[in-house]
This record gives sequence, C-alpha cells and structure tokens, in this order.
Amino acid sequence: MRHLRRRILFDSFKLADLLIMVLAFGVAMISEQQSSSSPLELFLAMRVSILNLLFFLGFMLFWQSLFTFLGLYYSMRLSSKHSEALAVFRATTLGTLAIYIGSILFNVSLVTPLFLFVFWLITTGFTIISRMVLRNLLGRVRPNGMHVCNILLVGTGESAIQFAETILRKPHLGYSLVGFVDGHWHAADTTFKDLFPMVDPAGLSEFLRSNVVDEVLICLPPKEYYNQHKAITAVCSEQGVIVRILADLFFSQLAHSRVEYFEGNAIITTYAGGGMEGVPLFCKRLIDVVVSVILLITMSPLFLCIALVIKLSSKGPVFFVQKRLGLNKRTFNFYKFRTMVENAEAMQKDLEDLNEADGPVFKIKKDPRVTREGRLLRMTSLDEFPQLVNVLKGDMSLVGPRPLPIRDYEGFDQHWFNRRFSVRPGMTCIWQIDGRSDLSFEEWIQLDLRYIDTWSLGLDLQILFGTIPAVLKCRGAS
Repeated sequence: MRHLRRRILFDSFKLADLLIMVLAFGVAMISEQQSSSSPLELFLAMRVSILNLLFFLGFMLFWQSLFTFLGLYYSMRLSSKHSEALAVFRATTLGTLAIYIGSILFNVSLVTPLFLFVFWLITTGFTIISRMVLRNLLGRVRPNGMHVCNILLVGTGESAIQFAETILRKPHLGYSLVGFVDGHWHAADTTFKDLFPMVDPAGLSEFLRSNVVDEVLICLPPKEYYNQHKAITAVCSEQGVIVRILADLFFSQLAHSRVEYFEGNAIITTYAGGGMEGVPLFCKRLIDVVVSVILLITMSPLFLCIALVIKLSSKGPVFFVQKRLGLNKRTFNFYKFRTMVENAEAMQKDLEDLNEADGPVFKIKKDPRVTREGRLLRMTSLDEFPQLVNVLKGDMSLVGPRPLPIRDYEGFDQHWFNRRFSVRPGMTCIWQIDGRSDLSFEEWIQLDLRYIDTWSLGLDLQILFGTIPAVLKCRGAS
C-alpha cells in the first residue's frame, strides 16, 4: 500500500505538469485573441483544425519528454529548492522556444510574442509553485514512513559520518540508513558503529542480495579509491541498485549519471537497469491501472463462478496467498486462485526430489498436489487473474519479470540474477510468449534482463498481445 500511495503521488504530479501546460496554452490563446484584430471565426476554425490538434498533442508529448530528459522526474530529495527551480526555468524556457519553432514549421499564426510570454510566465510560475508544494508535502509525510528510501553508505570516514548525521537530522529527506560498507572503522566518532551494521566490501554483493537497499552512496575519495569505486558500482549495477557518489566533478562525465548538490557537496547518481522513467513509465502505470480495472469489472462474474467451484470442490480458501519479492526485493502478498490441496506448501519438501526444473525454481508437470479443477485453471491461466489486484495496488505491473517466491530466491547462486529486481514484477514477460515454462532457468533470467535493457511501451504492448495466443494455445502452461 505504501508503494501504491507513492506511485499515485508521482503519477498525479506528472499529470499536474501537463495540466499546467494546457492551462497556460489556453490562457495564452485567450490573451492573444483579446489583443488581436483577427476575426473570432478564424480563431474558432483554427481551434478545431486537425493540424493544430496534432500539433498540440505532439507538443504535450514533447513537453513531458523534455522534463524527463532534463531530469525533472528523477528524485530531487537531495537537490536544493533553488536548483530545482532553476531546472524548471530551463525546461519551460526550452519548451517555449520549441513552441515558437513549431509554429514556424506548422504555420500556426496564433503564436505571437504575447502568446509566448504569457505561456512561459504561467508554466514557469505554476510549475515552480507545484514543485515547492510537493517538496513541502513530502517533507511532512516522510517522517511518518511514507516514500522512504533505504540507503547504504560506503566508507566510515568523516565525510560518511557527516552525511549520516545530516540525513538522520533531516527526516523530511526520507532516508533510512541501512548501514556502512568498509573494512574497518575510520572515524573517531564510534556512535554509528554501535547503531548500524558494518558490511565488509567483499560481502557487499551478498548484503544487497539479502536486504532491501534502494541506493548506495559512495563516500570515498575518488582518486585514492578509484578501483573500489569501480568495483562497488559494478556490484550495484549488477543487482540493479542506484549508486550515488560523494565526489568532485571529476566524475561528471560518467555515462547515465546526474550531478546534484547537497549541503555543499557534489553527488553523482548513476542509474542501472532499463531506465524506466518519465512519460513512458507514467503511461505504463496508467495502462496497468486502466486495464486491471476494466478486466476486474468485466470478468467479475467469471471470477465468482471460479471461486464457487474452488470452494465447493475441495477444502481450503479460494485464494492462494504467498509472500513474494517485488521491486528491490520488497515482499508483498501475491494472489492466485488456489489450484492445489490445502496443505500444498507443507508437502513440497517431500517432493523436492521430483523437481523437473533446473535452477532454484520448483516445478512438476504432473504435480500430485494439483486438484482436478486446479489443473484446468492452470492450463487456461485463469488462476493468475487475481494478480490484477496486485497490479492495481502497485505491487506488480501487467508486464515484467515474474515475481519469485522467497524459497526460489534463496536458491540463487549468481548475483547478476538480482538485477531482475530493479523493476516492478509483472503478470507476463518475454519468456512467457517465447516458450513459457519450457525454458531453462538461466534462459528465463536472460530474457528477463533483456526485457529490462530493451524496455519500451511498444515492447510491453507486443508482449501483452503475444500473451493472448500463448494462453489460448495453453503453450508451456502447467
């Protein structure tokens, strides 16, 4: 639920940016019309022009793409109000210039100097105000445990201790300190040594595997510890964890990185994974919500019939609920229609020697625990549909790597597998349309990582449409 509220907050914030732009566009049009000698009929005709409609819709997409490109949809919890306002000023100015260039290319006569000035003034002023309101709102809710980010500090020197003191002194930033990474304690102050665990650098990969860590901040001098920087960044990138570097501008040329300023320090943030940010990610979440709501409503009679059949045919609950791992290995309750006997999980340890899947996963094609009705539900994949509730809650997406049970995750023998947790899990993914459960475990992971690295809305739609015939043919289902 916490992650759902966070997702709704940021989706609403992105929508607010578009509404401000539309408002500014409308006010600028009215201002221009009142000062123009052109006939009102020309204005009305232009308003319904297909060319101008396409121009406006294209500009809406460009507007949020511009905001995304300039980093306005990344977390700015470490940025100052001044730097965020400056970023908004730069984005709205470039956007206004784009309107002027577009008006020349599309011959939009309405765009005059007055129109451009009014549009720029409203978008800049209202967007900055909305950002400041959001900062204030987040500053109030973060101390209550909402929108909290788990951070691990690399280094135990004075710079690391000062940063730790700052984030603990400022709970409105929303950081929860997980611990420190170092070979031994360097700082004179040992207060933090007694309160937080210290992870040996050699065990960092295992620690990330076993704990919920959203960000790692490296607090080591870059010149003296270059190899350590490189090794730690590689480990974090392997497991899909965001890396921040407390450093000088020597690192400002790093690819896929962004410079921020916090308490007089330059911090470099590098992003791993498929870069699911901005407008495309907002659209992905919007599709998740709309599709899951429509399916839950339209298929509710079928779901009720399935629930009745399960209840009358065998003992036990209608739904199978299991703890699974989601984004950055956060656990959530995963829902399915029950297809096995009531004590199926307790029976699994007696069936381990019959496991037909390679790797840590457990699968038996003719599992003796599956009920007669459950076998039909599995063959048609109808048992998976309660996961639409997980999608609506924000635990899952329609498309993404399948969420793993804790038992399977504990059997991972290679840490590079963990990068699949850098995105939200899904109901279907590439492997389910390329072969479903007929694939080996490593091929399955490779396809998950390929999805992360090549992600786009087009790929999601391709997978969704490809899943339909795979399910209808019952290919690979068990």
